[in-house]
Amino acid sequence: MKIAAIRIRGLVKVNKEIKDTLTMLKLHKKHTCVVLEANDSVLGMLKKAKDYITFGPVNEETLKLLESKKSNRENVYHLHPPRGGFERGGIKKAYSAGGALGDRGEDINKLIQRMIS
Repeated sequence: MKIAAIRIRGLVKVNKEIKDTLTMLKLHKKHTCVVLEANDSVLGMLKKAKDYITFGPVNEETLKLLESKKSNRENVYHLHPPRGGFERGGIKKAYSAGGALGDRGEDINKLIQRMIS
């Protein structure tokens, strides 16, 4: 299973441990997306950085859409901010609380489609 992770927040006042985790995930800038294979180490890193990223399982249709967009050799995709903005709660709350951060499940596909076009 493939998981897409998108960095939502910047680097101001970020703990060094979390900054290193974001670097290992290749999420260096805001609105960058990476597609990763789901394994225990990746899931642990995603949980550690959940206050700065959003993630979820990506479907084949969205993968094809991402691959049609130019990426660099490391499968890092630079996206636009989403059309219509993030959810009503903003970028400081969890997705389950009406915000944009953390695990959003299958809804990651809708967000990626809004950020590509």
